[in-house]
Amino acid sequence: MRVRARGLTFDVFAGGPGGGGTVLLLHGFPQNSRSWAGVQPALWNAGLRTIAIDQRGYSPGARPDGVEAYRVGEAAADAAAVLDVLGLADVHVLGHDWGSLVAWQLAIDRPERVRTLTAVSVAHPAALWRALDTDPDQRERFSYANLFRDGPRAAALLLADDERRLRRMFAGAGLSEAGIERYVGPMREPGALLAALRWYAAMTEKDYVAACPVTVPTTYIWSDLDLAMGRIAAESCGAWVTADYRFVELTGVSHWIPDQAPIALAEAALARIRSRP
Repeated sequence: MRVRARGLTFDVFAGGPGGGGTVLLLHGFPQNSRSWAGVQPALWNAGLRTIAIDQRGYSPGARPDGVEAYRVGEAAADAAAVLDVLGLADVHVLGHDWGSLVAWQLAIDRPERVRTLTAVSVAHPAALWRALDTDPDQRERFSYANLFRDGPRAAALLLADDERRLRRMFAGAGLSEAGIERYVGPMREPGALLAALRWYAAMTEKDYVAACPVTVPTTYIWSDLDLAMGRIAAESCGAWVTADYRFVELTGVSHWIPDQAPIALAEAALARIRSRP
C-alpha cells in the first residue's frame, strides 16, 4: 500500500495475522523492505503483524531535494507519521543498518511509540560516533562513508560497469544474483541512488554525540564479520540503554544479517518482543 505522511508518499508492505502486536521493519542502505523477506515468516508464525517501510529516498514518492531532508531524525519522524496514519499507537521496532539508526532515534525521540527495540548491526548513534572519534579501527571501517557523502560521485561509481561495485557490496551475504538484483534494480531508477546516498551526506556530529540513552527494552545484534561496525562500538552500545538490554553476537556472519542469518535474527527479535508482548 501507499501511505501519505508528512507530505511524502511511502511504499509500505503489511503482512501477518495481527492480533499479537505489530513489528515495524526498517531497512538500510542500499536495500529496501524486501530485505526482511527471510525474517517475516517467523514473526508471522508467532502471531505478529509486520509493517515494512521503503524509507525516504527509497520510495519513489518520498525523495525530497536537499541533504538536510535526510537527517536521521527526519526518517524517525517519517516512521512515527506512518504509524499515525495506520492507527498504531505503539509497535515493536526492528531495524538494520541505517534502519537501525532510525530505530534508535525513534526510541530516543518517541519512546512511548516503541514497545521494544531490536537494533541490528549499527550501534547507538552516540556509541558509534565516540568510536569514530577514539577507535582507529572503526574509523578505517567507516572510511567508505567519506566517498558516499559525495553523492553524485559515489552514485556514478556505484552504477558504472553494470553496477559492479554496488553488487560487490553484498559479498558475504550469501545472495544469489536474483537476490542481489532485488536491491540493485530499484537503485537504477532516476535519482534513487543519489537520494539514498544523501543519508550519508546528512550525517552531523551534533545529531549523534547528543543522542540520549534509550529507555525502552532493547536488544542489539552484531556479527563478528561485519566490515563496517567494529567490536568497540558494538560492545559499548549497552552504556546507552537504561532499560533491560541484551547484546547478541552472531559468529561467522557478515554485515548483511537479515539476508544471511534471518532465522537467528528472528529468534533474537522474538525473544525481545516476548519480554514485553
